[in-house]
Amino acid sequence: MIAKNLFRLTSLVLISTALLGLACGGSHDIETETTHSTISASVATAERLDAAQEVEVFGTVEAEQTAAVSVRVMAMVTTVRVRAGDEVSKGQLLLEIDPQASEGQLSQARGGLGQAEAALALAERNYERFRALAESNAASELELDMARMQYDQAKAAVQQAQGAVSSASSVAGDSRVVAPFSGRVARKMVEVGDLAAPGRPLLVIESKAGRRLVISIPESLMARAKLAYGDELRVGIDSRSDLTEMTGSVVEIPPGADPASHSFQVKLALDAPELSSGATGRAFIPTDEQTLIAVPEAAVLRRGGIQMVVVRTDDGFASTRVVTVGRTLPEGRVEILSGLTGGESVLLDLAAPPSTGTRVEVS
Repeated sequence: MIAKNLFRLTSLVLISTALLGLACGGSHDIETETTHSTISASVATAERLDAAQEVEVFGTVEAEQTAAVSVRVMAMVTTVRVRAGDEVSKGQLLLEIDPQASEGQLSQARGGLGQAEAALALAERNYERFRALAESNAASELELDMARMQYDQAKAAVQQAQGAVSSASSVAGDSRVVAPFSGRVARKMVEVGDLAAPGRPLLVIESKAGRRLVISIPESLMARAKLAYGDELRVGIDSRSDLTEMTGSVVEIPPGADPASHSFQVKLALDAPELSSGATGRAFIPTDEQTLIAVPEAAVLRRGGIQMVVVRTDDGFASTRVVTVGRTLPEGRVEILSGLTGGESVLLDLAAPPSTGTRVEVS
């Protein structure tokens, strides 16, 4: 039994040795060859540029002219003739309030004027009487001075009463509230039966033409931005795909920062009169220059939220890099924040990233 096992083991060793020798002896007859696929593509260079850095700041669109309409007397609203969104012209009747309160104030002022005029007539006659008596030495200088003072006081009282009548007449005109300028009704905060009071806004009117983007610039950024009136800034409106690339002109710069938010409320004029007020927008504030990497927009591939660039290596093969894309630059280029160092040869107009090891021929 042991002899049989030894015979089998010896046979297996001999067979394995023969096969190994055959394999080693014929190795020079087998040639291994690695093949690569090849693509043809246009190539551009990732450039290093010195450009001003831009900081993105958000803001809100508002009308160039806005007015909160109110009245100067407390009275009941009797008629509302407009709705939110209605277009109005300058002087158009918007609403009416109960005129009784203002008319009562006007009547009271007119009554005070009548009393002041009667007192003036009496003081004038009294002054003339004492002046005649003083000429004949029948009245003292003190009596004449007192009569003159009473006459001057009566004239001042008449002027004061006339001012009261003018003011009351102006307030009485508030019973008919009209549009201060042409535009549209942005908000309506009152209904028939509500109590109108001095300082309480009843309607908000905004101009149709002219839109501005109001942005809040922090103090630290404002010191580096060095904005001036008339500067053109890059602006985008989030809700409008056709207004993502436009410019806004600086038309208002406050002399100081807001003490609560420590920011500057800067206003930019926009050439978009049809834009709705209240829309969200963003402006790009230029600051000091810095070196950035730029590639053509056609070099960037986007797959599943990932941005990639295919680089042609020095030995002619494709290498895919994941990059972070920044702002859009002139001449169809984009900024690369990470993934490239500058000077690389990038492939353009690819439908999909090629597999690793693909050979690249420059078209």
